[in-house]
Amino acid sequence: MATVRLSFSPAPVHVRTARLVGVAVARRAGVREDLLDEVRLAIGEACTRAVALHRQYGVPDPVLVEMSDSGSYQVRVVDRAPIEAGIGLAALNADELANESLTDEALTTGVGFALLAGFVEDLQVRPVDEGVGTEVRMVWPVGR
Repeated sequence: MATVRLSFSPAPVHVRTARLVGVAVARRAGVREDLLDEVRLAIGEACTRAVALHRQYGVPDPVLVEMSDSGSYQVRVVDRAPIEAGIGLAALNADELANESLTDEALTTGVGFALLAGFVEDLQVRPVDEGVGTEVRMVWPVGR
């Protein structure tokens, strides 16, 4: 199992680097070529969301991106913004995100979780610590 960790200051310019590294690790992990655009877009959306929350709430802490190829390709993007700022709901998965009973506001908090749900079949959003931080976890299959 290989794990790649990036942490970067919450500046939009670093999102591109996270996307490039994420796709390179996905390719090396064995993610199918036809899924790499989805990987690129999803990592970009999750990182952009985290950067925007950090900047909006004045959080100087770095954004964390962790990529792992343990059986599948997993990417975690962790922000340190107040939880109520990043998501008004305790934990969501892709099925709940697609549920039309959720309000538009809940789906479009930060950079839309609805977009992420469209790019990633296995998506989880949950709080990291009590009151501070949200983890966006995305998983893609690998074919070795």
